[in-house]
Amino acid sequence: MTIPVIAGAHTVPFVKQSDDMVALGTGAVHGLLASTGVDRGAVDAVVSASGGGGTLLGQRILTRLSMTGIPVFNVENACASGASAAHLAIGMVRSGQARVVVVVATERLSAFGGGSLRLDPTDIEAAQGNIMPASYAMRATRYLWENGLKPRDIAGVSVKNRANGALNPIARFQSEVTLAEVLESKPIADPLTLLQCSPNSDGSSAVLVCTEDAARELNLDSIKVRASVITSGLFSDGPRDLTLPDVTLRAIKEAYAQADIGPGDVDLAEVHDAFSIAEVLYYETLGFCGRGQGARFLAEGRAHIGGDVAVNPSGGLIARGHPVGATGVAQLGEAYEQLTGRAGKRQVPNASVAVTHVTGGGISGVDNGACGVHVLTV
Repeated sequence: MTIPVIAGAHTVPFVKQSDDMVALGTGAVHGLLASTGVDRGAVDAVVSASGGGGTLLGQRILTRLSMTGIPVFNVENACASGASAAHLAIGMVRSGQARVVVVVATERLSAFGGGSLRLDPTDIEAAQGNIMPASYAMRATRYLWENGLKPRDIAGVSVKNRANGALNPIARFQSEVTLAEVLESKPIADPLTLLQCSPNSDGSSAVLVCTEDAARELNLDSIKVRASVITSGLFSDGPRDLTLPDVTLRAIKEAYAQADIGPGDVDLAEVHDAFSIAEVLYYETLGFCGRGQGARFLAEGRAHIGGDVAVNPSGGLIARGHPVGATGVAQLGEAYEQLTGRAGKRQVPNASVAVTHVTGGGISGVDNGACGVHVLTV
C-alpha cells in the first residue's frame, strides 16, 4: 500500500483579516502552488474544510484559481474539520484514488463577532449555559483539586506558547508574556483568565498530500504520513472523568499502533491547547508523562523547545491562533516545516517524529465530538 507524504505547506497568517472566506482560501492554495512549483493541472482532487464556511466553499475557492472540473470535497467537523479533510486526502492517496491532492482549510471567525463561539442551542448542556470556556474551567478546577495544584501551575502553558508564537511569523500573537500578566488578565471562567484562552482568529492553511513518486517527480522535500486517525466521542449519560479526554486517548493509541511508535519516540507535538488546562491534560493523554504529572512536566521545561517533547513549538492555538476549521491543517504545516528544517528560530533540534492532535465540538454526553491525530516522520 502506498505511503502518503506531505510535500508542501502554506498558511495565511492567523490575524484578523479583511478578506472574505473565499479570498483567504484562495491565498492559501495559491501560496502552496507557488511555493512548491506544482502546476494546477497536476492536482487530482481538492479537499476543503471549514467550520462555518457555508456551502461549496472548495468550489468557490477553485473558481478563482481556474481549477474547476476536478473532484472537490467539502468537510465540516468543528475544530477537527481540517484534520478530517487531511485524513480523507491521505486515504485517497494511500488507496490509489489520487496521486496529488490539495487540502485547504479556511475560517473567518471575525465575521461572527467576539466572545465564545456559539454551540448548538438544541444541545441540552449548551442550552443550560455550558459554553466551551465553562467546560474547560470545570476540567481545570477538577484537575487542580485532584493534584493539589494552584492556577499558576497550568498558566505557564500560556507563557511557553506565547514565547513560541513570538518566533512564528504567521502567529496571531507575536509577543511574550509573563506569568503575572497571564494570571492578572481578565477573568473568563474561574480559574481560566483571558490569556489562557485561544483567540478567535481568521486564516487559511493548505498542504500538498501526494505519493512518494509524485514528490520525487516534482522535486519536492516531503515527510511521511505514518498514521492518520479520526475518532468520535462516545456517549454516556453517567458521570464523566473530566481529566481523561477519552476521544483523544482512543485516537492516540490507534495512531501510535499504526505508526509503530511510542510516546518516547516523539520529538514534537502540535496539540489542541484551546485553553491552558487542555495542553496539560494532553501531556498525560499522549503519554509524555503519567496521570497527574502534567503540571510538573511543564514546570520542568520538558514541553519546551529543546525539552523531552517540544509541545506546540508554533505557539499553539493560544498564540498562533485558532481559526477553528483551519487549525488541523496548520498543525500539519508546522510539522512539515519542522521535519524539513524550515522552522527558523523555533526549529526543534534533530526533529524526526511529529504528532498533530486536534479535537472538535461540544456535545452533551461526550468528551468531544471529534478528534484527529496524525503521525509524521522524515
